[in-house]
Amino acid sequence: MSAEELRAGASLAGIFGLRMLGLFLILPVFAVHAPQLAGGHNLVLVGIALGAYGLVQAILQIPFGMASDRWGRKPVIVAGLLVFAAGSFLAAAAQDIWMAIAGRGLQGAGAISAVVMALAADLTREQHRVKVMAMVGASIGLSFALSLVAAPALYHLVGMGGLFVLTGLLALAAIVVVVKMVPPAPPRPAAPADAPGALRLSLLDPQLVRLNAGIFVLHSVQMAMFVVVPPLLVASGLPIASHWKVYLPVVLASFALMAPPIWYADRRNAGRGVMLGAIALLALAEGGFSLAGPRIGPLAMLLLAFFAAFNVLEALIPSLVSRIAPAHARGTAIGVYNTTQTLGLFCGGLAGGWIAEHFGPAAVFGTCTALALAWIALAAGMRPVNRLAAESFTMSTVKGR
Repeated sequence: MSAEELRAGASLAGIFGLRMLGLFLILPVFAVHAPQLAGGHNLVLVGIALGAYGLVQAILQIPFGMASDRWGRKPVIVAGLLVFAAGSFLAAAAQDIWMAIAGRGLQGAGAISAVVMALAADLTREQHRVKVMAMVGASIGLSFALSLVAAPALYHLVGMGGLFVLTGLLALAAIVVVVKMVPPAPPRPAAPADAPGALRLSLLDPQLVRLNAGIFVLHSVQMAMFVVVPPLLVASGLPIASHWKVYLPVVLASFALMAPPIWYADRRNAGRGVMLGAIALLALAEGGFSLAGPRIGPLAMLLLAFFAAFNVLEALIPSLVSRIAPAHARGTAIGVYNTTQTLGLFCGGLAGGWIAEHFGPAAVFGTCTALALAWIALAAGMRPVNRLAAESFTMSTVKGR
């Protein structure tokens, strides 16, 4: 990687990390704090407050991606971070659950994930794009691990309002990173005069459909399993305040395990094969969970396998999307990708809770295993992505040839 590519990867990973750290700091403690808000004893409203961010994100990812294709990546990122910060400060002032819901929804309206990924693709060559996506994925994982350790202590020091203020300040710090550290984006080629609509093709291209379906499954599985994994850890004898002792080493070790397959996929142009292997590992981990029961040792090993597969897929899939989509429609294509990703979070949490309530944890893991196996069958039909570009975005694709 060139110095400019390293700078681009590190700075964009920093933007993601600052933003996601602010979000993750809320998750471990909000449900505990909610009863102090008027209306906060209603668990449905608490769930809506937590989920409002993802739902609004799903609605706005595509418009933000399309806007970045038209007006440029950096201005849209800065605007989204300002909206996100405004939502954080609104939530910090909340005295009732409804204002907290409004703040969380406004946070979600800063839907810049697709734009940041599109800018990462703009600033890197194809042979190094998986590495940059891996840097972004690593920053998200590190933010998650850090939040599990820091959130309880920070909540004790500054309260929920202080955590939301910190979230807003981190978003403003990310704007400084955008302006001062991210390299200038190269000029994007104009769309061909006879090019079909980017949104229509982003939704219908068979290669992208497979990838978008895959990220939906991946995040559905993630949310569904985490409905039941924390109670299993508690049942194994580990109190919830000590769950970070499992999560932190598991997440950090998974980064080391993801490095060799990411390196192999980059050097050998073997993204499709590595993706299929990671999906198979995901299916094996979910099948193992259904048999493990509340035993901390097996649960920790299966979590390690899950996060290793998850991190590889989180790096590979957006890289493949960015290579298939032409430059003039990349923001739109990644917007569709991020929409299916956030819809997976919403649907996985909903389905996981319903299945766990009616059929128990083993049924949740069994469903996740079935979804992973179905994903393997779908992904197996994907063509190897050998420097694909705009040729897949033709009218013949829309006609289903």
